[in-house]
Amino acid sequence: MTEEKSQRIVYCDDAIEWLKNATIAEGSSFIASMPDISEFTGMPLEKWKDWFMETAELVLSKTPDEGVSVFYQSDIKVDGEWIDKAYLIQKMAEKTGSAQLFHKIICRVKPGYATFGRPAYSHILCFSKKHRLRDLRLSTPDVIPDIGDKTWERGMGLEACMMIAKFLKEQTGTKTLIHPFCGQGSMIAMANYYGLNAIGIERSPKRADMARILTVVKEEKGLSFHS
Repeated sequence: MTEEKSQRIVYCDDAIEWLKNATIAEGSSFIASMPDISEFTGMPLEKWKDWFMETAELVLSKTPDEGVSVFYQSDIKVDGEWIDKAYLIQKMAEKTGSAQLFHKIICRVKPGYATFGRPAYSHILCFSKKHRLRDLRLSTPDVIPDIGDKTWERGMGLEACMMIAKFLKEQTGTKTLIHPFCGQGSMIAMANYYGLNAIGIERSPKRADMARILTVVKEEKGLSFHS
């Protein structure tokens, strides 16, 4: 597997406007890691919840029927309230007629250790309108003990990216992965490594530039990110 066999396009644009205007080709799947309330200065919690669900609905509705929508999200705690992002996404999946194919947990810190502002794990959820996972021999762990190295604090960990890219390559008909809110491009770099074309959308020019050049290389210790 090498990046030379795959293509990558990164748009420096508002992800929601891009999605609303885009015509999505068959053979595409999505991954989204939507921003949480800390990235919206002064936004009330209920307004952010509405924004989050509307964005999840947009991603799900834009996904081709045979494609999959993967969401990588960490819950938050706000004024003593636990905000379950998986629940918010699942509501929109039901609304768009998308079945849940799996719900995995990936540990952000070592199991058994307490965290405070944010839970110690992230959700990885997968939905599709028509694709189904019927071959139980291809099942993968539901709890992933290590998130892996990250290129930045809010980035996806290497182990998470690798699991998702391998799943898309081996268990779906995905040819192109579309990643709104792609950040520094960890997931699209891993998609390229696994031979998938990738489209990233990132509002920050600095992060979009990083997403265009980030690569995945194989070393003695395993895979790693390189810019």
